[in-house]
Amino acid sequence: MSTIPPCRPHAEELQKARWRKSSYSGGANDCVEIADLGMYAAVRDSKDLGLSPVIISRSALDDLLGRYTCGETRVG
Repeated sequence: MSTIPPCRPHAEELQKARWRKSSYSGGANDCVEIADLGMYAAVRDSKDLGLSPVIISRSALDDLLGRYTCGETRVG
């Protein structure tokens, strides 16, 4: 028996989402914002809110942030 994954968020959910910026932004409008959407997270550019946000699974976001904060992200 397979488990059906939850549906991706709809436009209405994105409009009602609670977006938050990093506290490191210092109130500037030059960073990304993240919204928690349950099994998914939305990431958008705070400089251009008209662009579509990137929707990724929470587990993928948690993995990315975990690797970044542990210094595992290296280019090259």
